[in-house]
Amino acid sequence: LAQAIFVIFRDSSGSCSRPAFAKNMPDFKLAVDKNNKATELALLRVCGTVQQNPHMRAFWASTISFFLAFLGWFALAPLALEVATSMGTCENQLYPPEDNPKRVAYLKYKSLKTGKAYCQYGKNDDTNPTDCNPVPQDILASGTADEKMQYRPGVLADCVCTPGTECKDIIANAGVAAVASTIFVRIALGTLLERFGPVNVQSGLMTFGAFWVAMAAAITAPWNYTLIRFFIGCAGATFVTNQFWCSLMFSPNVVGTANATAAGWGNLGGGVTQIFMISVLFNPMVSSGMPANTAWRVAMIVPAVLFLICAATMKLLCWDTPTAKRFDVSVTGKTQKPSLWDYVVVLKDIRVIVMIFQYSACFGTELAMNNQLATHFRTYFQMDAADASALAGAFGLMNLFARSLGGITSDILFKYVGFRGRIWAQFLALFFEAVFLFCFGMVDSSQPWYVALAVLICFSLFVQMAEGTSYGIVPFMNKQQLAVVSALVGAGGNLGAVIAGFCFYKPINDPLLPFQVHAGYVMFWALLSPCYYWREHGGMFHGPAVDKTSVDKTSVDKTPEPAGKKPQAAESTETTV
Repeated sequence: LAQAIFVIFRDSSGSCSRPAFAKNMPDFKLAVDKNNKATELALLRVCGTVQQNPHMRAFWASTISFFLAFLGWFALAPLALEVATSMGTCENQLYPPEDNPKRVAYLKYKSLKTGKAYCQYGKNDDTNPTDCNPVPQDILASGTADEKMQYRPGVLADCVCTPGTECKDIIANAGVAAVASTIFVRIALGTLLERFGPVNVQSGLMTFGAFWVAMAAAITAPWNYTLIRFFIGCAGATFVTNQFWCSLMFSPNVVGTANATAAGWGNLGGGVTQIFMISVLFNPMVSSGMPANTAWRVAMIVPAVLFLICAATMKLLCWDTPTAKRFDVSVTGKTQKPSLWDYVVVLKDIRVIVMIFQYSACFGTELAMNNQLATHFRTYFQMDAADASALAGAFGLMNLFARSLGGITSDILFKYVGFRGRIWAQFLALFFEAVFLFCFGMVDSSQPWYVALAVLICFSLFVQMAEGTSYGIVPFMNKQQLAVVSALVGAGGNLGAVIAGFCFYKPINDPLLPFQVHAGYVMFWALLSPCYYWREHGGMFHGPAVDKTSVDKTSVDKTPEPAGKKPQAAESTETTV
């Protein structure tokens, strides 16, 4: 961790003067390579005009916009039970326990705070109960009024929304819709980014997202709850722009760190929103006397306003590339205009397919956790909203450094052992993610909350690291189709969340088993890492089979060598992205 922090913040001086080693380079605030891409990630060097410092403007614009997109994207997740109550879809609203005492959700309910169960004298079947056991005859003869109660509706939560209820299904369906929409938008961005450039695409996504985040305040029924979450999910496609934009601005020696840091700190919004929406907005509003039904609606306006401010700022202050306000595909060495056929060409590569599903196993897992954790802690561990959101937020807050740590690890191993180091970093991160996800699925409600938190933090560390190591490999997979590859891999993350929602968390009516099954999915894709092999880069167990110079000459750098001059071999860290 100390090494990671050192690498991120080295040369991050806020000084506006140019570093000594950059004096002979173009007039940029950062040191650059021959393609004008920054060779350093100086986080605090943000001064200068857009012509002087396009790199860090792009870095912070992509990071902040993605952070806010995550904030708005999952803003409804920690408020799920409040929204369910407003829609009237809680089990005890749809089926009042006084009239429907034998609902399975009631029969299985037990208050962890008081230790009292809905069935005072136990259930007639522990696994598939149909009724509570009757009151013993001696109690009927001499017991108190409370002791004579077969059912105890008073122990039920204000909103019963446990697995198997209609309420749980509605929340699960909306969560899947929120990540499903992003699949299509992320795929489309491969072409849209090439046509309109990162600034226009990112600003457009944030403006579109702002409208639907604000519309969340008008939710009244399950159908519009699901529909609005579907459209809000389009803002999640800002991730593709985030990665593509940074790849245009930073050179190969730091692109893994830059991509991982920008995406990781953007993903941080998924953790911050768990705390921000409840502890900063909702709870203070309710404490001041505002009805809960009104408070969560007013809270949703805040991220919508932040979306609009961010969109306007990016449009006015940022450039697409280091030397041009608008992006041109020739920057990547691509000679043809963007087309849908590019997707077919890219998907013919089995390595891209493996990366898509490996990213579904890490980023898709993060999205699934953002949807599931707050409700899991509130229903299974029966925590109050603030405590549950704090624990769920801890998962996302690991993005503060964990994804960057994955990118840095990938870069360091690349430096010392070559490209195979990036592949090993990817495999190990996914492997331990699967291990700790399975362990989290073994933590039941009889154990203290801090046990779940400790396992969750370890699990989150490797989830975010795997995301960072993934995009340490992506820029090298197909340089001329970088936008399309970035879009498809990014869409794979959302595909993973849809798979998890529909195949693991929705159909399995058990609070823990879905996490264990999900761990098996992650492990399967981790074990396919040996599929990565390029003749110019090598693979997990093999070095490169050809001299990379011949490959680089057909890549982005098309500058002809002077007649009679022998080309120079490229260093391993100088691969053009």
